[in-house]
Amino acid sequence: MSLTLDYTRQLLSRPSQTPDDVGCQPLIAGWLRDAGFNCHDYSSAEVTNSLYTHAASGAHPQRPHLLLLGHTDVVPAGPRAQWHSNPFAADLREGLLYGRGAADMKGAVAAMVSAMRVFVEHYPEHAGRLSLLLTSDEEGPARDGVRVVVPALQRNQLLPDYCLVGEPSSLQRLGDNIRIGRRGSIHARLRFIGIQGHTAYADPADNPVHRAMAALLAITSHRFADGDAHFPATTLHVSNLHAGTGANNVTPGELEVRLNIRNNPASPAAQIKAQLEHLLAAHDCGDYRLDWEVSGAPFVTAAGELLQAVDATLESVLGSKPVHDTGGGTSDGRFFAAVGCQVVELGVVNASIHRINEHVRAADLDVLHTLYYDIMRRLLGVTG
Repeated sequence: MSLTLDYTRQLLSRPSQTPDDVGCQPLIAGWLRDAGFNCHDYSSAEVTNSLYTHAASGAHPQRPHLLLLGHTDVVPAGPRAQWHSNPFAADLREGLLYGRGAADMKGAVAAMVSAMRVFVEHYPEHAGRLSLLLTSDEEGPARDGVRVVVPALQRNQLLPDYCLVGEPSSLQRLGDNIRIGRRGSIHARLRFIGIQGHTAYADPADNPVHRAMAALLAITSHRFADGDAHFPATTLHVSNLHAGTGANNVTPGELEVRLNIRNNPASPAAQIKAQLEHLLAAHDCGDYRLDWEVSGAPFVTAAGELLQAVDATLESVLGSKPVHDTGGGTSDGRFFAAVGCQVVELGVVNASIHRINEHVRAADLDVLHTLYYDIMRRLLGVTG
């Protein structure tokens, strides 16, 4: 069994549902301390955050700084009866490794750790600094994970130049697709205020559902013409809608609408909010409240040393260059992009993530180890 596969199976055996790390990061700390890495705890509230870092002694500069970024938390496994095997048993069958988190993203974490160990063994006096940051709050609200670690790294002058994220970026085969950015995510809570009453006597003008219809049609019909070479157009979707008491003869006192907006850099959050407020005002929807939360800002790394190194590695090892993509949801890379770091995401095939019988090709784990190792060599100035 390869080192990467062994590490993956050990991590998969721990049911680390957000935010409970269940000992994954201390286990990794043991593996990396043995290789000469220093381990630092940045935990916050119930979330476990760990930084593992290695810098050569002597006269070598501490830059460039390459940081690998991952998470040890997983989403719930779902109904056990629907899985072919225990989702936390790391079952290997016919070349596929099954388990919650196999693809998202304990396999990539294991490949990062094994590649880092081998790299510092081969090049103990490498240039620059090599780090790994892990959190147990990526699949959850992401409030006490990387979001709080980045400012601490900034204060300690430990921000990286390059951030390589292990999210499952591949589509059909390993390395066919990488993420060079992500759309932003905005959560909006829109409440239309009316007067609760008896349906036989209530004034229709007091019913917030009636008053909101035209405005909601305008909002959901609005099209954002802001797509470009890297990003699709911004999208807006209603995710939840609720009104009323459940009784058939009572008009609601409030209509609550939850919106999720995925925006690209051409449409910043403040601009979108102003557009929605304009539409609401234009349709005379009466008293309303609009609460706004920016979960993540959009970002793109269109050029630079990190992207060049990833492209060169994939062409050298796999024989082809990847598609550069910004699809999917958000990732923790957004927190590093916001402070000027180059960010690229490279991981395994994502077809089974968050699904029953999540799995990864076992052979891909060793190839991913090789890819990460080669990127380290290119960015940390090792030529021999």
